[in-house]
Amino acid sequence: MREEFELELENRIKNLIWTVSGDYTLDVKPDIESYHRSHAVGLYDGIKQGAFARYFNGEELSLYLMKKIYLHGEEGPLMSLAQLCIEWSVAERITKEREGIKEIRKEALEDILEMDFSRLAASEPGRLKLMLFKECLNGSEPATNRMRAFMEQVQALSDAKETIELIHTIDKLYNAMVDPNFEKRYGNLETVLAVSLEELAEFSWKDYLEEEALEESFGTYLEHINEAMTNLDKMELNQETKKEESEEETSQKKKILVVDEEALSKMHSYVQRNYGIGYLSETEEKRRNLLLCRGIHSDCSLYFTEGVLKHAVLRNYQYEYAKKQRDKNRYEYYNNHRMVKNNIRQLSDMLKKALVMRDEVQETISDRGRIVPSRLWRIGRSHDSRVFLRKLNHDNSDFVVDVLIDASGSQRKRQGQVAMQAYILSEALSIANVPHRVMSFCTFWDYTILHRFREYEDDRSANENIFEYNTSSNNRDGLAIKAAGYELLNREEEHKILIVLSDGRPYDVILNRPNARNPQPYQGKYAISDTAFEVRKLRSKGVCVLGVFAGEEKDLPAEKKIFGKDFAYIRDVAGFSGIVGRYLLKQLEREE
Repeated sequence: MREEFELELENRIKNLIWTVSGDYTLDVKPDIESYHRSHAVGLYDGIKQGAFARYFNGEELSLYLMKKIYLHGEEGPLMSLAQLCIEWSVAERITKEREGIKEIRKEALEDILEMDFSRLAASEPGRLKLMLFKECLNGSEPATNRMRAFMEQVQALSDAKETIELIHTIDKLYNAMVDPNFEKRYGNLETVLAVSLEELAEFSWKDYLEEEALEESFGTYLEHINEAMTNLDKMELNQETKKEESEEETSQKKKILVVDEEALSKMHSYVQRNYGIGYLSETEEKRRNLLLCRGIHSDCSLYFTEGVLKHAVLRNYQYEYAKKQRDKNRYEYYNNHRMVKNNIRQLSDMLKKALVMRDEVQETISDRGRIVPSRLWRIGRSHDSRVFLRKLNHDNSDFVVDVLIDASGSQRKRQGQVAMQAYILSEALSIANVPHRVMSFCTFWDYTILHRFREYEDDRSANENIFEYNTSSNNRDGLAIKAAGYELLNREEEHKILIVLSDGRPYDVILNRPNARNPQPYQGKYAISDTAFEVRKLRSKGVCVLGVFAGEEKDLPAEKKIFGKDFAYIRDVAGFSGIVGRYLLKQLEREE
């Protein structure tokens, strides 16, 4: 009977959430426990959950909270502040739309003050909640200057339009009230948002789950955060309960939680949201995966995209971060504008001169060809009887170039420098009318992401896309080189060149994940040997492969093992054109 009642109650609250949100496909999990504790709190939390889904991006906020916790933020106080900010961001809107909600909200706030006053008064975030709730119910409340400043920051969220505004306020409040040294020790908000999904996915969230998870995962904790952040008091109660329970009581209360496999199947949608929609058709993507993901890469997948800024699913935190990084790369370019332009001019001049020389027609005296009247006297009078002029054409075969850039997290400190190198190369090739493609690569879980900035036949304006270069996660160099080489080998041009800008550190280690593919750890000698094998394989098929080293000196030996003698160490971007230009000239001359 109780089960039937709870099922009916759950359906009623779900319908309430769907009605407020206007989205009947929304996957919601009503908090029945909260309803039993206080009918008003349970109902109001459901209303607020629907309103938040309607006006803001819940996934963007929950991922921020996970990243903050990953960087040693305290879960309880952080969630308490998040709940408070969500409350003020939606309360005024929903009470204006539906008058009846105002009374439900008033009862919910009164119940919280009555049930949890002493617990909330024990911490500064709790006292902030008390002051705001009391002021909301009774009008103006006396407060210290410090507390009034915090209250005003929360109240200002009633005008918030974007989720990032909530994130900024939560982050400021946490750093001011809970951990004033957080930025000094772990970094500012930009550092928090820069934490990659790969880093979150590899972290064990088991200690943060309410129940023992035999199959703990990133998806499980993400759901946990989504459920808790719109509730007025759930996280705080759970934190208190954890402190009060003895080990014996805890072991009796723990249950087995089986992680929903659907969370792991959502990886493809996570990739789309954070790296942009793929440009290949589903059929073509599957075909390439079957063709290229073999051997040690058999548990991997390839994903081809033009980036989150070109084909975004939604404007989430990753979209905003990519925009910021693009602006930073451009700033670094403008800061070194003269040097970059000088490099482009030098490299393009070298290439044009070499290509012009290949197109020149030479004439030589021969025993066949066009007769030269002035040499006819030699017939019968000289041993040199050549009286003809013959035209010699150089091999005028076309060239095509692929530029592949390592975009793994290890390149984070050098993003602007690497983007400039790729831009110099692409601009010079465009000026010299050499068809070329520029892509970056990184690996997120079992996906190797290939981000295309420009295609072979694109005009020069496409080179600007290179400033969208940003780094994250790991790198499976061997598979990326294999994928780039596949399209390069299918080009009609006879002479093909692949230039790889990397730090010589192939690394892709994924922690064991239940119900998902687990590629063999890709690191050390194993990864270096595989990458070197793919390079040699391309060379054996006639592709000239150059490694441009953009890393730390200690990784030089690995770069040498991968690329042999054909690699360039760029200590300073100012010398880029000279070093790379000499290699390209050598390839042009080699084919004459």
